Amino acid sequence: MRLPADVTSVHEIPADYTPDPLGRRDDVRTAVTQACPEADLSDPARGELSGPTWSVELNIGSEDPVDSIMLHIRGSGGDVLTDVFRLAKALRCKVLDCANGDLITPGHTSGWEEFQEYRDRALGPSQ
Repeated sequence: MRLPADVTSVHEIPADYTPDPLGRRDDVRTAVTQACPEADLSDPARGELSGPTWSVELNIGSEDPVDSIMLHIRGSGGDVLTDVFRLAKALRCKVLDCANGDLITPGHTSGWEEFQEYRDRALGPSQ
């Protein structure tokens, strides 16, 4: 999602703010492919990225232009954020943590770390 430069949390977004779209669907899909060549974009509305301990579903949607991409991250490990930030840079957008409403940046990844800790406590030890 494209947000004003000074915004660090969803709570700081002005009520009347309308983000610029990320771009035309074809351009967005091209940017995703350039940023993460291993991305599977065989479904026009969704994509998939996989790492050794994680997967990311990219919900691009069917609208044209594309306003935002929702990332559904599953698994564990900080290395997933490398691809997330690469995508954000290619699309000139920010990464919003839907769990706490804050932005995730290379210097502020605590939301992802906190989620993993919570999930691990809630699920208990793995077998």
